[in-house]
Amino acid sequence: MAKIDKTGLSKQEARRLIEERRRLKTQKISDNIDPNTENFVLCLKHGQKYSADYVNKLYRGVKQNCTVPFQFACLTEDPEGLDKDIITIPLPTNLAGWWCKPYMFSKDLPIKGTILYMDLDVVIAGNIDKLITFQPNHWCTVRDFTRAMRPGWHKYNSSVVKFKTGELDHVWQEYAKDPQAIQRRYFGDQDYLFDATKQHKPMLYPDSWVLSWKWEVRKSREMKPGGIKGKRLLKHIEDVTPRIECAVCVFHGDPNPHNCEDPWVIKNWHNV
Repeated sequence: MAKIDKTGLSKQEARRLIEERRRLKTQKISDNIDPNTENFVLCLKHGQKYSADYVNKLYRGVKQNCTVPFQFACLTEDPEGLDKDIITIPLPTNLAGWWCKPYMFSKDLPIKGTILYMDLDVVIAGNIDKLITFQPNHWCTVRDFTRAMRPGWHKYNSSVVKFKTGELDHVWQEYAKDPQAIQRRYFGDQDYLFDATKQHKPMLYPDSWVLSWKWEVRKSREMKPGGIKGKRLLKHIEDVTPRIECAVCVFHGDPNPHNCEDPWVIKNWHNV
């Protein structure tokens, strides 16, 4: 691991980072990393929101729809139930929820090369090679799905992000200095990412490559009444298919893929 830059850190902050670094060194990281691999697909599983099945389904979906050589990795504090071929990378102990995401930009990740990160609440819709090879000299992400209501929307979404190991290390380093201050200032990780990269802006994937299932593929967004946030269901089942150039469909908010009964989702997620 690279030496910690203590510039601007208090003694307490520096001590905490050193202790965390020591802990990560002692934790087991999967020993099946191929040193010749140049491309990695990465996901994040923390807590109980998503099961190991979500990780395994994403892995199988990627394998079926990627011809570029790659290895698959998962940032997690609990690798139980994950496919044996998935590289597991331990998370720092003080992270939770979407605030685990800044860590994926750390230069100290054991996977070195081009990383395509995807959230677990996605369904692979087609060949994803272009998400890895697009604009090889730039980090890339997708325009936020608010674009469906506001066509000129310019902020971006963190459900699909491509970057090289350490390219955005400052995003992690700044967050690690004072996580509570950043969490108070920003609603979520992608708002922080947007501000933290104003001097190093991404290239945006074409909108049609990564689509919101409920806002850009389906006709109706209406949910069944009376549902609990996180478990709400769509009011109507729709037999729709994403456009041919779409590589990934994102299920932000509700429903999650396992709660969606649209035929295409059953075929491409439930039955994967």
